[in-house]
Amino acid sequence: MNLNDFPDTNPDETAEWRDAFEALLAAEGAERARFILDQLAHRARGPQVAWSPERVTPYVNTIPVERQPAFPGDLAIEERLGSLMRWNALAMVVRANAAYGELGGHIASYASAADLFEVGFNHFFHARNEAHGGDLVFFQPHSAPGVYARAFMEGRLTETDLSFYRREITAAEHGARGLSSYPHPWLMPDFWQFPTGSMGIGPISSIYHARFMHYLTHRKILNCEGRKVWGVFGDGEMDEPESMSALTLAAREKLDNLVWVVNCNLQRLDGPVRGNGRIIDELEKLFAGAGWNVIKLVWGSDWDGLFARDTTGALARAFAQTVDGQMQTFAAKDGRFNRENFFGQNEELIRLAQGMTDEQIDRLKRGGHDLVKIHAAYATAAAHRGQPSVILAHTKKGYGMGSAGQGKMTTHSQKKLDEQDLIEYRNRFNLPLTDEQAKGLAFYKPADDSPEMTYLREHRARLGGAMPRRETRCDVVPVPPIEAYAQFALRADGKEMSTTMAFVRVLGNLLKDSMLGPRIVPIVADEARTFGMANLFKQVGIYSCVGQKYAPEDIGSVLSYREALDGQILEEGISEAGAIASWTAAATSYSVHGTAMLPFYIYYSMFGFQRVGDAIWAAADQRARGFLLGATSGRTTLGGEGLQHQDGSSHLVSATIPNCKSYDPAFAGELAVILDAGMREMLVEQQDVFYYVTLMNENYAQPDLPANAAAGVLRGGYKFASYGPQAGQRVTLLGSGAILTEVIKAAQQLAQQGVGVDVLSITSWSELARDGMAQAQTWIGQLLAQTQGPVIAASDYVRAVPESIRAFVPNGRSYSTLGTDDFGRSDTRAALRAFFRVDAASIQEAALQRLAASH
Repeated sequence: MNLNDFPDTNPDETAEWRDAFEALLAAEGAERARFILDQLAHRARGPQVAWSPERVTPYVNTIPVERQPAFPGDLAIEERLGSLMRWNALAMVVRANAAYGELGGHIASYASAADLFEVGFNHFFHARNEAHGGDLVFFQPHSAPGVYARAFMEGRLTETDLSFYRREITAAEHGARGLSSYPHPWLMPDFWQFPTGSMGIGPISSIYHARFMHYLTHRKILNCEGRKVWGVFGDGEMDEPESMSALTLAAREKLDNLVWVVNCNLQRLDGPVRGNGRIIDELEKLFAGAGWNVIKLVWGSDWDGLFARDTTGALARAFAQTVDGQMQTFAAKDGRFNRENFFGQNEELIRLAQGMTDEQIDRLKRGGHDLVKIHAAYATAAAHRGQPSVILAHTKKGYGMGSAGQGKMTTHSQKKLDEQDLIEYRNRFNLPLTDEQAKGLAFYKPADDSPEMTYLREHRARLGGAMPRRETRCDVVPVPPIEAYAQFALRADGKEMSTTMAFVRVLGNLLKDSMLGPRIVPIVADEARTFGMANLFKQVGIYSCVGQKYAPEDIGSVLSYREALDGQILEEGISEAGAIASWTAAATSYSVHGTAMLPFYIYYSMFGFQRVGDAIWAAADQRARGFLLGATSGRTTLGGEGLQHQDGSSHLVSATIPNCKSYDPAFAGELAVILDAGMREMLVEQQDVFYYVTLMNENYAQPDLPANAAAGVLRGGYKFASYGPQAGQRVTLLGSGAILTEVIKAAQQLAQQGVGVDVLSITSWSELARDGMAQAQTWIGQLLAQTQGPVIAASDYVRAVPESIRAFVPNGRSYSTLGTDDFGRSDTRAALRAFFRVDAASIQEAALQRLAASH
């Protein structure tokens, strides 16, 4: 609803009210005016009127001219530098596609964001050094060429490197460095800090990184005060649910160390973001409603004079009635078109444009292209306290590309420019290039002693050096001997427990260790009691930025709920996306903050790789180190919950991630060995790996870990036991996780029928498969060489999981797999295992059939 939705039935009365308010403002100031408005709004919200103010402010800058801080830099030099960055970025992409048309790349996104980046680089983005812990900057992924262009100017990349943009394999053959398409720390481990190429992952990750910095500060692990998290994202990207899912958390946690810059160039890949509406207005409502400080950066300095002369509000009214689809058309057209079709709408606008040439109208900047306005917005956001801030920066996609791409529907995919377009681009930004250099896409870098290069180096030196820059220096965190925290699991002596219970006990013991304990970050998504972790509430507390302001209902219980400013558990509510973002922040703390932390995120396994697999893949790209615990795993373990809670595929998906080690242990002793090895690999050896370990809530007798089994546990399997006679018919049974107990029952039943059985405990199908692809003498081959007869493999996952090792079964041995293909069901564990044919009876039947077929 806006001012134009209803007719004014009494203009004179309206004018009196307006004049009265103007008089109050003039006589008593803004504070009194706000008080009166608050009083009126309170009255209007009552049931008789039921009105609340619109959360959209006029389509103008939040920061008026009179409140703009003085620009601290040399405007002319910064504009020249920005123009050179634009050119080198464009040349890089166009060169690659002129030579290899399939490489792709993006020009238009960085063309719209270049000035937003440059103000940050020159005045705000702190790198880590001895005096400053460093800011975290999440760069809009399609603008990566611009970041490479700046690195080239700084001497971090060579002209040859730029020539191998998106040619990472070929570059190595020529002694050059290939440049990845988007920010990928795995591919450029000393350059990019945060992977943002998958839309929406960057925004949610930035929020949880900002919150994790408060967590580190409040727990006195590391003082992160004075550091900021900056995120430059696209307006189209805001449609991703991950982008929006944690906005209220950022406000609730008062993350004033967080600043988002949303590059509102009004275009997605195919056309306008909101062709029939205004995305800036929509985002203002969304962020303001979520509790953010919203700064609209809409118009550049050239518009200030027009607004000053517009005493009737004609400009603001015209903008309020112009949807983004039309605004895109204005961006694509020239000054003559905009004079006739925008300023020509009425006499008031015509008078405002009088005296302006068509070229001047064409050069009117949107706010996101004006360095002075951008600096004012950044400075205001950086100084704001008590809330996260978002800057909604109005830009043109393909800015400066003229008829070749500015504001065009096809501009996102624009990768080639003809010679005339290149000359026009050179002229538009007054670049020091000859016609031949422009047409030849020559990279340009000023002399080292030029004012531009001196300025660039000095400003980055003041801010701690070049960015982005990924560092990995951190102290080793000692891990206690396994006997100190997991002796109960190694020597279980037949005690009944679930592997989930064993994990929680191990975690509780590790938290007590004076060196490692404080570095552990337990993470749950509203399931701590489900997994038996309620005892940790008292032991280490749940992190809260305000402590605990209430007496919990269960305060008299030994397991009562306890929140604390220095609480250690991150309890994320019902948000797997938030929990994995928290895990990523902790798992990459060693590189982001130079302080190693060890996160353990436990969750229903179905809601991991299947639900937030993209975020896990991004964590892998960021070289995360930590543990993911898929609890109540498998398709038959969590019997009564049914299809949506029953996981039969997570090990299939996790196996696709190269730096993820996946394990499905059946016994507590196996679990302890895996956890111990992972901790040492990540904290002591500082390897860029993370572990996925599945856990069950099924109680059964836990045997002692067999002697000398640890190495096999880690390689993926070991011989658990033999049953029945040594002579005569023999069969080999393989099982993992919860189904290993069914395998053992089947072996015992077969032994009673006179069949000799060897049972192998398979702790990791994927590690066996990787070993098989890498080694001539495979581990599974060595294990099976000690056994005889047909091989039957069973797991609580789809058959494709045990099928992954078929190629490495020795020649002459038949290999059959049993699994839980199909949708899950609700019933008892016994009924489910019989239905999917992974119970002891089905395994026994399969073994007998293979034995019969072999004779």
